[in-house]
Amino acid sequence: MSYSGFDMGLEDVSQAGVYGVGDGDLGGLAAVARDAGLRVCRIDLEGCADKRTLLMRIGTQLDFPAGWSRNWDALSDGLRDLSWLPANGYALLFSDANDLRQGSSADFDTLLDVLSEASARWAEDNVAFWAFLELPGGGEEAAGDDEEE
Repeated sequence: MSYSGFDMGLEDVSQAGVYGVGDGDLGGLAAVARDAGLRVCRIDLEGCADKRTLLMRIGTQLDFPAGWSRNWDALSDGLRDLSWLPANGYALLFSDANDLRQGSSADFDTLLDVLSEASARWAEDNVAFWAFLELPGGGEEAAGDDEEE
């Protein structure tokens, strides 16, 4: 598994946040997250290139309550609530996240912001909330850093 700058203590709320990981890392992360007592939610972003598709996939995989509005505010509210998915902590695993970043960098950046805000909100309640996005380059690409090396 690629090293992306954090200890694998996934129960440690102080380290929770949004991280980029390399291809093939999500399977191992899922196992480690389950071992840490976290609820693991996989969100497949293959072919996802716009906000509408992104919100539909997240809402479906996280089983958002019927009638939720598919917009950024509703996503933010839902991710900071998750009362219908009670858990000691959460690990959201986004496969093929580069498809969204390539298709709509603005939506990708907004997703990162929403996930970061949700993680910070959960940390206030001492609950770990992790989001791992599978990206080329892994951890080096975690925050949407588009600089060429």
